Order: sequence, then C-alpha cells, then structure tokens
Amino acid sequence: MNLPDHLLPEAWYWSGHALFAVVLGWALLTAPWHRFKDNLQQHVWLGACVGLMVLWSIKTGIRPGLNFHLLGATLLALMFRAQLAIVAAAIVTVAVTLSADGGWQSFSINALTMGVLPILLSYGLFRLIDKTLPNHLFIYIFLNAFLGAAITMAATGLVSTLTLVLSGAYTLDYLKAHYLPYYILMGWSEGISTGMAITLMVVYRPEWVATFDEGRYLNGK
Repeated sequence: MNLPDHLLPEAWYWSGHALFAVVLGWALLTAPWHRFKDNLQQHVWLGACVGLMVLWSIKTGIRPGLNFHLLGATLLALMFRAQLAIVAAAIVTVAVTLSADGGWQSFSINALTMGVLPILLSYGLFRLIDKTLPNHLFIYIFLNAFLGAAITMAATGLVSTLTLVLSGAYTLDYLKAHYLPYYILMGWSEGISTGMAITLMVVYRPEWVATFDEGRYLNGK
C-alpha cells in the first residue's frame, strides 16, 4: 500500500507522524550501530537498502492507495534485527517518496504499514520460534523465512484494508472483491523470495544474517 496524499483524513496523517517518530526514535537509540565498525556489515546494510528501493519500485496498482509490491521486510528483520531494519525501511520510504510514488503527508503511514509493521511482526515471530522450538536449520529457514514472510504479507494486507475502510477511503465490499484476496498470492511470492534469499545467505554468507547462529542451528549448541 503506497498511500498518496489526501486519501485519508488529515488527523490520520498527523497520528501516523507521531507514532512513526516514536518508533524511529526508539530504533535509532537502541540499534546495534557497533556492527558497522565492520565495513562489510555497512556495505551489506546499504546494499539491502538499495535492493529494497528496487523491490518497492516494481509494483502494480488498480486505484490510488491500492498498490501491490513485495515488502522484503522479513528479510531485513532476519538480516539486521528489528532496529536496523526499521531505519533501513525509513530510508527506503524517503527514496520512494522522492521518486513521486508517495507523498510527504502520507510518508509516516506508508513507513509504518510497509516497514515497521511487517518488520516488528517478523522479528516477533522469530523470537517466539527461537524460544519455543528446537534449534534446527530447517525450522529457521521454513518457519522464520518462508512462513514468517507469508504471514507478514497477509497481516500487511489486513491492516491496509482496515485502514482504508475505517478512514472511509474505500468500502469493505470493494476491497474484499478487488484488493484483499490478492494478498494471498503476494504472501506466497513473499515467502518464496524471502526463503530462497535466506537459504542462499545462511549457506554461503551466514555472517550477513544477524539472527542466524551457525553453532546453534548447524551444530545444535
């Protein structure tokens, strides 16, 4: 959902700005910036930001605010953990807004919907799975990456639909027929792409994935 300006009531945009300022402030203050002492980690993070900009630019839509594109949020959360992933999503939202795919009035709601929500949900699922299930490579890949990405895409679709309905932008009947069902297909695509990317990285570049511990997931330590 790339919301344009003036689609929602003005109060919604101001509430979005306030909430996003709090979340971004928390992310900036608590992010593990020490990781960037390693130049490789800096380059990987910046490369992920550029990759996400490209991913968000490949989209389709039917009406204002009813756009579809892959999120990449679960991938960011698993690679960098929640705080650095949120900062990356904020940078990408700035780039998307500058490219005229959004508006500054809707900037915060777009960042919350396409970045903060799926990132926090993905990271929350990772923490839950990490605490409750055995340390196993296939559990990490299939539950955190494949299933986690699909769930976060579906959740983003539900939240986007509720936002548009409660704000009066579109009717529920219209969105149920022309918008929400497509998130099932998007969830499958998000899960497959994220799962494949994580699989390749934990095999060839495990140091790029902050939530992956070779000792635990491969050796059972």
